[in-house]
Amino acid sequence: MKKIKIGVVGLGRLGRKHAENVAFRIPNAELLAVCSVIEDEVKQVQQEWGVPYGYTDYYEMIKNKELDAVLIASPSGEHCKHLEAALDAGLHVFCEKPLGVNIEECLNAEKAVEKHSDKVFMLGFMRRYDASYAYAKKKIEEGYIGKPILVRAYGLDPESLVEGAIRFAKTSGGIFLDMAIHDIDLARWYLESEPEKVYAIGGSYLHKEFGEFGDCDNACAMMQFKNGTMAMIYVGRTAPHGYHVETEIVGTKATLRISSVPQKNLVTIYDQNGAVQECVSGFVERFEQAYLNEVQEFVNCILEGRKPSVTVYDGTLSTKVAYAATEAYRKNELITID
Repeated sequence: MKKIKIGVVGLGRLGRKHAENVAFRIPNAELLAVCSVIEDEVKQVQQEWGVPYGYTDYYEMIKNKELDAVLIASPSGEHCKHLEAALDAGLHVFCEKPLGVNIEECLNAEKAVEKHSDKVFMLGFMRRYDASYAYAKKKIEEGYIGKPILVRAYGLDPESLVEGAIRFAKTSGGIFLDMAIHDIDLARWYLESEPEKVYAIGGSYLHKEFGEFGDCDNACAMMQFKNGTMAMIYVGRTAPHGYHVETEIVGTKATLRISSVPQKNLVTIYDQNGAVQECVSGFVERFEQAYLNEVQEFVNCILEGRKPSVTVYDGTLSTKVAYAATEAYRKNELITID
């Protein structure tokens, strides 16, 4: 069996999970190299998993002639530079979201992908590869709910992880780009249209530190799409109960609701607190299978000589909407998206 030799850059929480999947859970892939600016992370993964090559310099890694592809899980501000360099080096590229932290970066990424049309490029909108979200898409395509008219989405990070979000706030691009980008992509996917107007409100209700960067800890956006449909997205960083991602698609005949209770598993605990269902702890746990599925699809695309359904343009369009929502929040006015 031919194996695609992959190098992973970024060994944080998500990057390490991607690297682990490539190393142990995708039969037709091989983790050939890992890269992090933190040398101890590189040495640990090499020693524990037997990875042949380790780097602290990304640009040295992509010179490795044994590589077929790279998986980019570096900080958001590096994505565009990293993907362009990898494509120029003749490598296939899987890039985590966001595509870029501003529209100019996204447009540069588009040019890089178009320049290397013989290479597979895939963006990490993993919820499309979650079984429940994919099933909802299938029901919509079958006409089960009639015409979809509204997507309502919640994306809440646990309060227990907020310190990390505060440290990242200066370079994250704001709550809509950092968190709502997945919900924006899903709304576009389910409604099969692009937003044309957005209004957003929010505030730093519990953690004033976000306000220093023009950001907030909780926010809502309301969107009107070109085909007349609607989306309402609520994102927050202060959920006391755990990681909570919930999506509802309202149609003219029926409604689909995904993960209305963010339960960890099917166990109910009966104790002094009553009947309790524990919640998932974070995005890696909730979407563990989806992260595996999307990289497996990336590898399959390389082997089969085809392109994935998630494209560089999905990254640009979703980023454009996230920036419009950020502008609407900061100006407190309705924004029309070009």
